[in-house]
Amino acid sequence: MERIKPHTLSGFMELLPQKQVQFDKIMDTLKRVYSLYGFTALDTPAIEASDVLLAKGGGETEKQIYRFTKGDSDLSLRFDLTVPLAKYVAMHYGELNFPFRRFQIGKVYRGERAQRGRFREFYQADIDVIGDGKLSIYNEAEIPSIIYRAFTQLGLTRFVIRVNNRKILNGFYEIMNLSDLSGDIMRTVDKLDKIGADKVKSILTDDLNISPEDSDAILRFISIKGTNSQVLEALEEYRGKSEVFDKGLEELTAVTKYLSDYGVPESNFAVDLTIARGLDYYTGTVYETTMTDHPEIGSICSGGRYDNLAEYYTDRQLPGVGISIGLTRLFFVLDDCGLLSDNTLTAPADALIIPMTSDLSAAVSLATIFREKGVRTQLYSEDKKFKAKITYASRQNIPFAVFLGEDEIKSGTVSVKDLSDGSQVTMTGQQAAEHILNVINQRYSGAIING
Repeated sequence: MERIKPHTLSGFMELLPQKQVQFDKIMDTLKRVYSLYGFTALDTPAIEASDVLLAKGGGETEKQIYRFTKGDSDLSLRFDLTVPLAKYVAMHYGELNFPFRRFQIGKVYRGERAQRGRFREFYQADIDVIGDGKLSIYNEAEIPSIIYRAFTQLGLTRFVIRVNNRKILNGFYEIMNLSDLSGDIMRTVDKLDKIGADKVKSILTDDLNISPEDSDAILRFISIKGTNSQVLEALEEYRGKSEVFDKGLEELTAVTKYLSDYGVPESNFAVDLTIARGLDYYTGTVYETTMTDHPEIGSICSGGRYDNLAEYYTDRQLPGVGISIGLTRLFFVLDDCGLLSDNTLTAPADALIIPMTSDLSAAVSLATIFREKGVRTQLYSEDKKFKAKITYASRQNIPFAVFLGEDEIKSGTVSVKDLSDGSQVTMTGQQAAEHILNVINQRYSGAIING
């Protein structure tokens, strides 16, 4: 029989056990934070009917989608979590309470060229608030404040949530009589950080046939900098020239105020007129989050306000606001930059019980006591030499080895060895469980990410 060399497809990430634990801890933190704000967990199928997934597709989306047939069915793997959410809300409209607040963490699939930090299968972590007809501007400030809490609880401190409003941009281009080109201009401007101002101007003038004077005016406008209050004050000079602009300025001012009220420091959020988001369905506030010390990575979290989530599935007006974290990519970047904490307990167990007798009854009883106390416990029952058993615990990074021999069984005690420093104590099984938990809580209480 010919052997097949095991291999994983390019663009699909597999993690070794210790890295998987770190990944899961990040995911658990996000779930915990999302739940703090009253979001309910949602799961949707990874496979959908192609006509459902591609209702608002076309262009690059259709090129990247994994599409296949099974019998007479035309099927596709989901490429994001937003389109399945739209289908879900449209299908279950009569059974949901609005505003509907959901979070979803799941895998999505895109058949794009795999490259470093870019994956074909990856986890997204999304939160969205969906309204029925209307949705308060308050939600557009709450969403980035949730991201701030999530990142800080993970241990990230040096990041900036950059905020803008599409109405401000649309209004500005209306003032300049460039409304017909507003979408193309915003998609071009959205590339400013990647290609630079000269290239952006070249595209505006050469490809979009915008005059050099107007191109310079666009670049001056999006380059307005300063504190948040200074940027908002600079925008006031455009007030009264476009109703759309004025509405956008009111919304951006409200979002900025609420973010401050939420306790988000200005060092972690900034009004940035270059942020447009390439997708056309964003209609109000838009967000992009970048790491201060690693701007080359680009956005690690983005999203915004949209006026009608499910327009391809229902006539009902369902406005929403949401944000998405590319969790697989974020994890890769953090690991690649050495930002994952070494102080995270990645072992599969807190304690390894090593019986020193052939009868395992006492060891099984001790493992039961430990587990009832909340100690993650593994019982080593293999017929190996003592050194091999200790080596196994060390390689698994299990913090404690617990020895149970005839002397311990007679005295009703156990010997607990701390494998980090070699110290050993003897105590009852109940005391040992409490001791192990206390040490672990003190030793591994730090954040998952180093700054």
